[in-house]
Amino acid sequence: MILLVIDTQNGITDERLYAFETFKENVKALLSAARENGVEVAYVRHDDGPGTGFSVGDEEFEIFEEFAPKEGERVFDKTVNSALHSSTGLADYLAEKCQRQIMVAGLQTNFCIDATVKSGFDLGYEIFVPEYANSTFDSDYMKGDVCYHYYNDFIWPERFARRITMEEAVNRLKAGGSGEQE
Repeated sequence: MILLVIDTQNGITDERLYAFETFKENVKALLSAARENGVEVAYVRHDDGPGTGFSVGDEEFEIFEEFAPKEGERVFDKTVNSALHSSTGLADYLAEKCQRQIMVAGLQTNFCIDATVKSGFDLGYEIFVPEYANSTFDSDYMKGDVCYHYYNDFIWPERFARRITMEEAVNRLKAGGSGEQE
């Protein structure tokens, strides 16, 4: 198993997110459990391109300090919503490691998390989505809480991913990602 932390960048990791404090604490708990138990952590950053303020070299582009990668943890950059798009190199990297299970955390539920979950499903990965480890903003079309529950409670389970409790997520990571529960 790999813990994949998607788009937790300075420009969007803040109080505008639905259940921000819970999201923040859950991601930190996942990172801690993964690191303490030898489960690889990899990050993905979204690049909107030069001059957007959300690209390589911009402060908004950098990973949120409380989730910052440790030395040796891989960071993949993308210009599309799915972290598993062929342009990122992530799927090739996972294939080299014979890795078929991905625990997904990050931002935003209705954009890059949804695209990654569905792409991962299409590519044959077993996707795990811990509760309140993804979030999004209110939009003109849907409030953040409604959006979160729409994807986490209705769209992904039994279709594209296994939604799991934080307790199960941490136990999976404590088991070294093997899926064996303590």
